[in-house]
Amino acid sequence: MPIRINLDVMLARRKLKSNDLAARIGITPQNFSILKTGKARAIRLETLDAICRHLQCQPGDILEYVEEQGENDENR
Repeated sequence: MPIRINLDVMLARRKLKSNDLAARIGITPQNFSILKTGKARAIRLETLDAICRHLQCQPGDILEYVEEQGENDENR
């Protein structure tokens, strides 16, 4: 998937544990783990808002677009 989730980076910068942030934003630790590992297929804007509010960051600090190999093959 070309979207990378950088929650680990932001948690480390803020010196927070995953379970603590999950409790603060009101989701289960299991769902937070799925999101953090990039296995989630979607994220609610309400959840993204809560994460950004508690980590004091922007959505772009958490979500990153990474071009996959072969995506620009038609440009060659």
